[in-house]
Amino acid sequence: MNLIADCVHCGFCLPTCPTYVLWGEEMDSPRGRIVLMREGLDGNALDGMSNTMATHFDRCLGCMACVTACPSGVQYDRLIEATRPQVERNHRRSLSERALRRTIFSTTTRPGLLRTLVPVLALGRRLGLTDVLPGRLARLGQLAPEVSLRDAWRTLPRRFAPRGAPRGTVGLLQGCVQRVFFSDVNLAAARVLQAEGFEVVVPARPRCCGALELHSGEDEAARAKARGAIEVFEDCDHVVVTAAGCGSAMKDYRHVLADDKRWAESAAALSAKVRDISEFLAGVEPRVRRSPVPMRVAYHDACHLAHAQAVRAEPRALLAGIPELEIVEPDGWEICCGSAGVYNLLQPGPADELGKMKAQRLLATGAGAIATGNPGCTLQIARHLELLGEPRPIHHPIELLARSLRTGRSKSALSRGRGRRTAVR
Repeated sequence: MNLIADCVHCGFCLPTCPTYVLWGEEMDSPRGRIVLMREGLDGNALDGMSNTMATHFDRCLGCMACVTACPSGVQYDRLIEATRPQVERNHRRSLSERALRRTIFSTTTRPGLLRTLVPVLALGRRLGLTDVLPGRLARLGQLAPEVSLRDAWRTLPRRFAPRGAPRGTVGLLQGCVQRVFFSDVNLAAARVLQAEGFEVVVPARPRCCGALELHSGEDEAARAKARGAIEVFEDCDHVVVTAAGCGSAMKDYRHVLADDKRWAESAAALSAKVRDISEFLAGVEPRVRRSPVPMRVAYHDACHLAHAQAVRAEPRALLAGIPELEIVEPDGWEICCGSAGVYNLLQPGPADELGKMKAQRLLATGAGAIATGNPGCTLQIARHLELLGEPRPIHHPIELLARSLRTGRSKSALSRGRGRRTAVR
C-alpha cells in the first residue's frame, strides 16, 4: 500500500498516541504499527496473522491523534481502517472473543433492542447485579447511563418546519446509541436548526450509520449500513450529525464504497453533505438572539471530531457565542478518553487508565460541567468521574445552545443535577 511509504518515522506522533503514552512500547505507536503493516504486506503475513501482530492492531484506539500531529501527512486513519478488516478475516479469535463482539454489535447498533434493555439495566443497577456479571459483559451495564423510559422511547417528529424565511432542508441522523440514551441531544439539535430557519427532516431510518462496525473492522456490515443511509438522505441539502463517531464514518463513506460501482458516486455525494452540528451552525449566520447561560464548562475534544474530522474551532465558537458561558481547556486535549467506539468494551484495561487520566485532567480545570460532542465520550468520562467520586453534568454543546435560545433560566436550574448528565428540558 503506497500510503505506508509516507511515514518517515520522525516520532512526532508518539506523545499524542494514547497507547504509547501508557506503555512506551514502539509497536504500540502509530509508526510501530505501520512497520507491522509493511511487514505483513511484504511477507504476505496477513494470511494467517500472528497473535502478536493482531494484538498490537487491536490495542490501537483509532483516535487519529497521530493524523493531527503528523508533519508528513501520513493517512494513518486510512491505514488502520484498511488493516482492521484484515485482522478480522485472517486472525482466529477465541470463541469467547467472537461471542463478545457479536453481542456488542448485535446490541449497540439496534435501537429497538437497546430500548428493551433500558428497564433491565435499571433493575440490574437497583439490585446491584451489573457488577457481578461475568468479565467484560459487566462493562455494558456499568457504562449504560441512567435514562427514563420516556426518554429512551421518545419518537421525534419526522419534520420540523422552519421558523421565518426557509434556509434549506437538513436531514438529522438519529443514530443508535444517541437515539436511545441521548434523545434529548437530537431534540435540541432539531429545535435549534428549526429556530435558525431550517426545515429539519428526521427519518426513522437508518437505525445505525455503521460507525461502530467500520471502526472495528466489520467492513461488510458497515458497508450495508452505509448504503441504507445514502438512500435515506440522498435528497437533503445537508446532513447533520450530533455524534462525532457517526459524522466521521459518514464523511468516510466515499472511501468505504469507493470500489462499489453502483454506490461510489452517491457515497461521495453524501459524504460531501455531512456536517457535525457544531460545524454546520458555525458556518451559518445566527438569526436568534442568544441568552445568558452562566456556567463554567470544560470542553472535551471527541477524537472523531477533533482528529478524524479536524473540527476543533467550531464547537468552541458555538459555545463562545453563548453569553456568560466560560469555556476552559484541560491539559492533554489531544489524548483519547479511552472510549473509542467499543474499545472500552474490548480493551477495558487501557481504556480505564485513559478514562481516569482524562477525568482527572477535566477536574483539574475547576469547571462545574463538561461539554463534549460524542455519546461514547460522555459515557466514558461520566463513569470515571463517578469512580473518582467527583461526578459532573456532561452536556452536548447543542444542548447548551438550545438553553441559550430560551429565556427565564435561572442559575440554580442550570447547575441542578450532578449525576451522569443533566438533560435539557
